[in-house]
Amino acid sequence: MMRKYFGTDGIRGKVGTMPITPEFMLKLGWAAGQVFKENDKKILIGKDTRISGYMFESALESGIVAAGADVRLVGPMPTPAIAYLTRTFRASAGIVISASHNPYTDNGIKFFSAEGGKISDEIEERIEYFLEQPMVVVESSLIGRAKRIDDAAGRYIEYCKGTFPIGLQLSGLKIVVDCADGATYHVAPRVFSELGAEVISIGVNPDGLNINEFSGATKPELLRKNVLAEEADIGIALDGDGDRLILVDRHGEIRDGDDILYIIANHLMRTGRFSGGVVGTLMSNFGLELAFSETGIGFSRAAVGDRYVNEKLMQHGWVLGGEPSGHIVCRSITTTGDGIIAALQVLRAMVEEGKSLDELLVGLVKFPQKLKNIRVAKRFVPNEEPALQKAIAVANERLNGLGRVLLRASGTEPLIRVMVEGRDDQTVDELVDYLVEEVNSVVSAKASS
Repeated sequence: MMRKYFGTDGIRGKVGTMPITPEFMLKLGWAAGQVFKENDKKILIGKDTRISGYMFESALESGIVAAGADVRLVGPMPTPAIAYLTRTFRASAGIVISASHNPYTDNGIKFFSAEGGKISDEIEERIEYFLEQPMVVVESSLIGRAKRIDDAAGRYIEYCKGTFPIGLQLSGLKIVVDCADGATYHVAPRVFSELGAEVISIGVNPDGLNINEFSGATKPELLRKNVLAEEADIGIALDGDGDRLILVDRHGEIRDGDDILYIIANHLMRTGRFSGGVVGTLMSNFGLELAFSETGIGFSRAAVGDRYVNEKLMQHGWVLGGEPSGHIVCRSITTTGDGIIAALQVLRAMVEEGKSLDELLVGLVKFPQKLKNIRVAKRFVPNEEPALQKAIAVANERLNGLGRVLLRASGTEPLIRVMVEGRDDQTVDELVDYLVEEVNSVVSAKASS
């Protein structure tokens, strides 16, 4: 069944434009209450730091209690923290109000199941069914109750620290932590400092409008400058809702999700704790796949999106997967992508092996890769367009098996993403420019038809 509102990562869009409006959120809360109160009356709500979160939090709360379900409010908290708290509070569902790495002008909704995973397609369809029904408030004696959880941040901090081995400390490490003025601003610096690190914090002054604006996982240049200026051992950049991680090494080199997967997997292998393989995505660098094949680590690609990474991990029975964008899933520890948890796994490797971040990456040689985004008025599937099928064939013929071409529609924004990977920069640059031109021609043809 085609869903009307849910995309690959919940519901997301521009604030004030349908469906990201107070009216819709009121109805969405009511619809979610109808679905989840059948198992348990308690639904947990968290949010990131964007200013519109307060408005949507109130609307969702009103809708949920009108359906007869109870609400637990945790305030600004990382998305993975909501997954954890939903489990620990035995709630029937968790709701996150966040647009992740997007600017403050956007917002969105993500749902977690009682087990802390993404809800199923069937549950999304049931919520959409109730969205089309008249909203009826339960009788007054059955209206739900709302309570605020005051110690949510402390609970999550202790959980994160508990994933780091007892007796192992980060003392002697200088770490710059960039929280993107987002949901981890009051959590991440404490986790690393309480484990013994010297922490320099940036991006920890949210004002509702500056989330992801100048810093964080999508803009790591500020972190890079601070790492070099402070002569730090490592820089840790999280995105606005804390489920992405990008690193900077002591030399100022930016390290993405592929690098993080390589470090964690090889450390687990060297310490005898690895089994199965690693799940990447269609965007994962071919060099990562080659490096894993040389060390005997299995590798499988999923569609882009942490949801699909999780699905493939469960399908294979594996525990480690992620995306170049920094979504890293450590299923032996948690149920969803978690930037803080992933960073702790890298720091563990550094401490236990006595190596710097760059030394842990010896053996990984990446292919040149270039990505360009083309904004479109309306999404379409590039691989279904005859002109683009022909262009992809031309590009693949030139790569001659020593690279990859990927054209895909973003699942969260009105963008067509063009990616080319090859042995040399010149070929990659030329093919990306060629494919972008072909995509723009298709976009222009659609606009005039």
